[in-house]
Order: sequence, then C-alpha cells, then structure tokens
Amino acid sequence: MTKKTASDPLSDYPQTAELKSGKSITLKAMHADDRSAIMAFAKQLPEEDLLFLTIDLTQKESIDGWLNNIKTGSSISLVAYAGDELVGYATVHKETAPWTRKVGEIRVNIAPQMRSQGLGRLLISHIFDIARHNELTKILARMTSEQNDAQTAFGKLGFVAEALLADFIVDRKGVSHDLVMMTFDVDGLSDQAGGKVKI
Repeated sequence: MTKKTASDPLSDYPQTAELKSGKSITLKAMHADDRSAIMAFAKQLPEEDLLFLTIDLTQKESIDGWLNNIKTGSSISLVAYAGDELVGYATVHKETAPWTRKVGEIRVNIAPQMRSQGLGRLLISHIFDIARHNELTKILARMTSEQNDAQTAFGKLGFVAEALLADFIVDRKGVSHDLVMMTFDVDGLSDQAGGKVKI
C-alpha cells in the first residue's frame, strides 16, 4: 500500500469497508464525476438538514465551488458509495489565513437510510487520518444548538465544546439559531504516530 504524504493525502483510496449492518461501502476521493451523485444525494436529505448546510448542495454552482476548493487544495473530501449510490461524504476545509493555517473544519453528512450504521464514524476516522497527515493541529465542527445527536456523536469522538454563539445562524425561513463550535486537538493523537487514527 502506498504511504500517504502531505502532498498526496488520498493515495490510499479507493478503499472498501463493511458496516456493522454488513453493507459494503467504497470510500473514494471526490472528483468532478461525482457532481451528479452529490446532487442526487442532496435531494434525499430532510429539510432540516438542508437548512444548515454551509453550501447549497442542490445547486450545481455550489458543488462546482466545492470542486474548485478541492482542485486548489483548500478542501480534501471523501465520498462513500453503496454500489452506485452516493450515501455520504466527509470533508476537511483548511483555513487559508496565516494564523489559522493549521486549523481545518470537518463536515460530514450521511444519507438518511444509512444513519446509525457506523458510516459517519467510519468517514470521520478516515478524514481525521487525512487531516493529521496534512499537518493540521486542530479540527473544528460547527452545528446548531438543536442538533443534539450531532453534538453527542462528536463528543464521543473526543470533540469538546469551546463556544456557543447566540443567534449566530439564520436559516432559510429567517429563524435564528445558536451556533455550537466543537474542536478536536489532533496533537492529542501523537501516541498513534505512524499509524491510523482510531476513534
């Protein structure tokens, strides 16, 4: 197996994995040929999920912007397929300002029918490993205060809440929501140097 480097963090992909349900999943680097699959994935998301996405995945222009971030290296993204269907993704978006260049924001989304099967945990594990090999020292996750399940899931993975910003988000319906910021210290995984990140 080819060893990852900071310049080629996705050299180990595609990979296959089996979820606890027995379903086989293929993880691969996101490319332009995944555009249509991403849009199909977005169409099946519940309305409450779409309200809080950082980009509108139902719009081709938004996905093109995401793909451009991948091309420039500011984002690194994995997509998960069950057969021919895209059922989830994980991405780390790296900050470009000099003082935050070691910080990356993690974004994960799973198809409704694939939740509670371990796919989210699988994607987060892989994206953490990629983040560490890209010399990121801190990973950020953002969610609304109402997204209790997400807060619990990230908490189990070692994330800690660092900030609560009141009325920071306004959804498509014009309703304001508090923003919770949770972080994970990648340097805390130094005892796993040289191996895969296990969470």
